[in-house]
Amino acid sequence: MGFTLVVCSGVSSTGRLTAQTGAVLLHRCGRIIEACVPATRPKVSLEDSLHNAEKIFVLDGCGDCCGMKRVQALGVEPDLHVVATSCGIEKRGMEEPHYTEIEMLLAACRRRLDGDPAG
Repeated sequence: MGFTLVVCSGVSSTGRLTAQTGAVLLHRCGRIIEACVPATRPKVSLEDSLHNAEKIFVLDGCGDCCGMKRVQALGVEPDLHVVATSCGIEKRGMEEPHYTEIEMLLAACRRRLDGDPAG
């Protein structure tokens, strides 16, 4: 049973972090993560992706929760949700994400996928 991962993919450091982390999760967890889609997709395209999903995992960069809002606006409640800034990652404007932040967020996502509610 695989997840469709929806990443916020914003322009800030944490938004870019979610996109990069999503790509790595798809690569490393191909049996668990079946697809990675940006929340910035057009509504119809995002709706199609979610309609075909077995389970949905939303990965947001900050407390604005843009990915979660887009998914919920389509009438869908995700099975999992992780927010990068809630995992101790600082939003740093337009800076590029650091490798250590990607690994930190990957670890939080893996914990959620393994059933840890705190992520």
